[in-house]
Amino acid sequence: MTHNSTDSSEASPRRRLRDLGIAPGDFAPGPLNAITDVAGVLVGHATVVEGATIRTGATAILAHGGNLFRDKVPAAIAVFNGYGKFAGSTQIEELGEIETPVVLTNTLATGRAIEAIHAHTLAQPGNSRVVSINAVVGETNDSRLNDIRAGRPDVSEIRAAIATATDGPVVEGAVGAGSGTVAFGLKGGIGTSSRLVPFKGGETFTVGVLVQSNYGGRLLIDGATWNASPAAEDKDGSIVIIVATDAPLCERNLKRLGQRAFGGLAKTGAALSNGSGDYALVFSTHESVRRTPQRRAGIVMTPTLPNELVSPLFEAVIEATEEAILNSLCMAHTVEGYDAGSGKPSRVEAISLEALSLYKAR
Repeated sequence: MTHNSTDSSEASPRRRLRDLGIAPGDFAPGPLNAITDVAGVLVGHATVVEGATIRTGATAILAHGGNLFRDKVPAAIAVFNGYGKFAGSTQIEELGEIETPVVLTNTLATGRAIEAIHAHTLAQPGNSRVVSINAVVGETNDSRLNDIRAGRPDVSEIRAAIATATDGPVVEGAVGAGSGTVAFGLKGGIGTSSRLVPFKGGETFTVGVLVQSNYGGRLLIDGATWNASPAAEDKDGSIVIIVATDAPLCERNLKRLGQRAFGGLAKTGAALSNGSGDYALVFSTHESVRRTPQRRAGIVMTPTLPNELVSPLFEAVIEATEEAILNSLCMAHTVEGYDAGSGKPSRVEAISLEALSLYKAR
């Protein structure tokens, strides 16, 4: 069956990192401690769980709820290790903007996600003459818990993730594109976090992060080694980090912001191995930098933050990325599935919240 973004019936009660008394960093989180604290950002999941072998899905992130193809947003992509398939990355690098929803899914569903984005975009009012679309798709490989060769999620399921995208709290853990992912030998998944960054003059900007965690290393929780035995054996894998901000940044400083997200990845103990795909996609929702048809038709003066003022945002994205990853672990439940590489049943345990509580107390 396919679950929408609000369905958590598969999961036993789980708690986020801060609910366990662990709060990394210095900046305050937003009200939801989620990427949707950046006003206008929408997130949707399609969670596809069938029989004993299908544990997969898709997660869609929309920079705003309007016509993204017409009202594009400035964006940048940063790549730490490029062992992955990030569709649309070259045009983002070239033009510094995105024009579609961003979809995260499994490796072999990348093509179907592109089809789903095409169908969604072509159906938008005002797009009746559109003949070229730069679909943006990130992926990680969920074959350790999912029959990745089975053709799921399909195009209709991925379109459902886009169609159900909403603001408000974001469902985390073994949902959407994180349904079958594994991190540090433990159940990974979708996680999110945010930070509020005050500036002189009373302005406050928000940095929000959402991750699809599926990588390895030696897990660190708020700077201390987590000694769960599976973590020491799991090194390879990938992560996609989506960063949204309402700060008015040009694509050059958005790229710099994305590069700092890998600081948060490193703080979790990532191995950053040869076989890892480590990607950060960053976009700004600020109205002054939105690329409307009118602004694209002529010369415009665009107010943006100067280089001298962006350092607090860099610190904030490090903090939010670290916490988003740890939330993906805390909110994931134990999953039994199918290892497509070996053809055998598999089971990946969730991190122990009881042990985490004891960890905090010591």
